Order: sequence, then C-alpha cells, then structure tokens
Amino acid sequence: MEGTVFTPCLEGMKNVKSEQGEMLTKPFLDLCKTILPVIDKFGAAMTLVKADIGGNISRLEKNYLSDPDKYKYLYTFVQGEIESKTAKGSSSCTNGLLWLTRAMDFLVELFRNLVAHQDWPMSQACGESYQKTLKKWHGWLASSTFSMALKLAPDRKKFMDVISGSGDIYADMERFCTEFGPFLQENHKFLASVGLDDLKAS
Repeated sequence: MEGTVFTPCLEGMKNVKSEQGEMLTKPFLDLCKTILPVIDKFGAAMTLVKADIGGNISRLEKNYLSDPDKYKYLYTFVQGEIESKTAKGSSSCTNGLLWLTRAMDFLVELFRNLVAHQDWPMSQACGESYQKTLKKWHGWLASSTFSMALKLAPDRKKFMDVISGSGDIYADMERFCTEFGPFLQENHKFLASVGLDDLKAS
C-alpha cells in the first residue's frame, strides 16, 4: 500500500470546496467514501457505523444523481427539503447529511484519541469517542447496540499495523482530523442555522 490507508482521504480533501468556498456534493460524498476502507479494518466493531455511513452516502448520492446541476452544492438538498417541509423526515437528505456528519465526528474523535493517547487500548479510544459524539443523539436501543459492538474492537497494535502501509500513520491520522474536522463543523453550523442540527435518533 502506497502511503497509509488515509492517503486517498487526504488527497480527496483538496476538492471538497468550490473556488467560492462552497461545499460541493459529489467531492464531499466521494471523500466520505474514502473513509469506508478505514472502517473496514475495524472488523465487526464498526459494522453498524459502516452500514450507517454507507446508507447515508447512498441516499444523498441518489438524489444528487437525479439532478447533478441542481444538487451541485451540498446544502441545496436541505434548502429544498425545508421548502417542501420534509427536512425532518427520517428518510430525508437532511437527516442523511446530519447522521453522516455525526458518524464522521465520531471517527475524527476516535482517530484523535488514537494519536493523543498512544497507550490507550482500542476499546477505550472507541468508548471515549462515542461518549463525546454520538451518545447524546442515540436512544437507549441504539446506544446499547453501539456499546456492545464496540466491545468487538480489534487489538490496537494489529489495527495500526494493518492501516499503516508505507507511510507515517500518526502524521496522516492527525492531518485527517485537522483537515476533515472543519468540513464537519461547517455542516453542523449550516444545519444549526436552519434549526436542524439537533434531531435525535428514534
């Protein structure tokens, strides 16, 4: 593997915004897709997260492909759904974008923990990240399912060996958190500006 498992993500980040600084739909979704192989390396512990992320990417992508010109910019989905009063529906693109962003928050926090606390076992890094990001949005069922899954977290050393490739994995991880985090913040800021950043899971 040339570079690390993060190399494609780091490349993809360069294209996420237009020259005017607006978030572009396809590059953002493509960037999120580059993270799926990283999640794969967690094995069973992240099956739920991967399914969730994959499902939300597909939902947004399907709408994007229905009219690529209309949906060139990421927030167009949300604006359209606010007008049609469908933004709060569980199958809306707004909901898809919100949960996709939250799942990515969890991953950024997880990789941040792995960089900052190199003595922590994987289960601790996962658990702390979950507490800080997703837990407050999950109902009891989602929360207990998630906590159970995280008990299957792989051995940290094995995981790091698998994702390192030929690059400097900690440097790439840190760069990923530093550069990807602001895109997620921007999504939250936009969703908050239209009062849709605090929807909870049923």
